Amino acid sequence: MRIFTIGYEGATQDEVIAALQAAGVTLLADVRAVPLSRRPGFSKNILAAGLREAGIDYVGLKALGTPAAGREAARKGNHKRLAEIYAGQLELPEAMVQAAQLIEMAQEQPTAVLCFERDAAACHRSLLLDAVMPDAERVDLLP
Repeated sequence: MRIFTIGYEGATQDEVIAALQAAGVTLLADVRAVPLSRRPGFSKNILAAGLREAGIDYVGLKALGTPAAGREAARKGNHKRLAEIYAGQLELPEAMVQAAQLIEMAQEQPTAVLCFERDAAACHRSLLLDAVMPDAERVDLLP
């Protein structure tokens, strides 16, 4: 199985959509705990509308997002603390359900996981995929 990741840091919505289309992605899984953004085009409803126009489906998986303490650790560059906090998040029942949904969707169609950070290695989406899809081929897209 193949799974794509993409971060929108420093990118426009058009650039993100173009990268998704070039990779053949047909579903974007938003794994932000708070699917709002100060960056134009990346709040949930506006992003979903732009994707829909481009023929890409959108699904929000908030339970797979990083809790506030994890986001703070990430901002401070404390990846070890982020990993500890996020491991606890993935043990929550709603996160387990959404992780299973993500796996199922990725098996059915080309799927990308979206969060803010450009570098997937610095983002919880890498922790997520390492935990729930360790054997998947991961392709990190850079818009």
